[in-house]
Amino acid sequence: MTAEPEVSLARLPYVDGLLSAEQVAETAASIASMQEPCGAVPWTVGEHVDIWNHVEAAMAMLVGGQVQAAERAYRWIPTMQRPDGSWPMKIVDNTVEDARGEVNMSAYFAVGLWHHWLVRRDIRFVQELWPSVRAGLDWVVSLQQAFGGINWTPVDDFCLLTGNSSIYHSLRAGVALADLLDDPQPEWELAGGRLGHAIREHRDLFADKSTYSMDWYYPVLGGAVRGDDARMLLESRWDDFVRPGLGILCVDTNPWVTGAETCELAMTLDALGDPAGARRLVADMQHLRGADGAYWTGWVYADPAHPKPADEPVDVYWPYEHTTYTAAAVVLAVDALGESYGHATPGSSIMRGTSLAPHFAEIALECGCPQPERASVR
Repeated sequence: MTAEPEVSLARLPYVDGLLSAEQVAETAASIASMQEPCGAVPWTVGEHVDIWNHVEAAMAMLVGGQVQAAERAYRWIPTMQRPDGSWPMKIVDNTVEDARGEVNMSAYFAVGLWHHWLVRRDIRFVQELWPSVRAGLDWVVSLQQAFGGINWTPVDDFCLLTGNSSIYHSLRAGVALADLLDDPQPEWELAGGRLGHAIREHRDLFADKSTYSMDWYYPVLGGAVRGDDARMLLESRWDDFVRPGLGILCVDTNPWVTGAETCELAMTLDALGDPAGARRLVADMQHLRGADGAYWTGWVYADPAHPKPADEPVDVYWPYEHTTYTAAAVVLAVDALGESYGHATPGSSIMRGTSLAPHFAEIALECGCPQPERASVR
């Protein structure tokens, strides 16, 4: 597989003073270099594949000029889909390792396919993969609870806020695809209205994962929470998670900054009209850039307020691996910022949501509807 981009560097995104088009191409090539012969993109060489991170990698490869690799990745996805429309949670060497169907992973193909349409305008490609996207979203909405949240898996009776926030994004992409293909999906719009209300008004009914930074910013990144409410939500825990000059924490209990979460928060700020703040975050995490444009997952730093035991290392990359999902988040963040600071692709609005179907009409719980018990944390 060639490391050279298949499109002109002049068409690749860049941000002056942050990453050049050449560096973006290099990072996209680093993802393609870890792609398996079947088309799957694992977290890192020898690790497992999940459909969400796989789609994110395909999006980044497309943005970075690795068109054939991206389309091989997309065409692999239906080969692992089950008859009910779901995908297994973990796949290793093209073999299922964890067979549970996970809703966020099964929904995200819609975002990837809509992004491909924005970048390539290839209607035949969309038509080819649409049945798989449609089946996946049908399965996802079948697991919606009474309060609007969607169960994590068919066998785990709780809803995850991060995953549901991403599903809201996926449903808007799915409806956009349905409109493009004149194949209306009103049940998705109804599910999206109920889900958006749950994310905005009933976050206490989701499983408590508040130690994770993703649960903090994903309601905004996914698009369900915007405007002043979004800004207030980000301000509420900014100091808990953001470490200036390093990035943001994955969890608030450990001095460990991670590149993917930092870039996702950057795209969140960009979606709220703060490209300057977004740019600072992407710049802060560039200490994770490694050889050939690949990215380390995270960095464990010395924290005087919470010293680690003598036998635990500090100021080290951890895990000691380059991950495709971290590189993908960087590429997509640069593309989002390219509209303000350099050059962007036609898919740069994918996280901003301006190219998606309109926000769903809010559907609240009817008065007197029994509230589900709050799920226990497992």
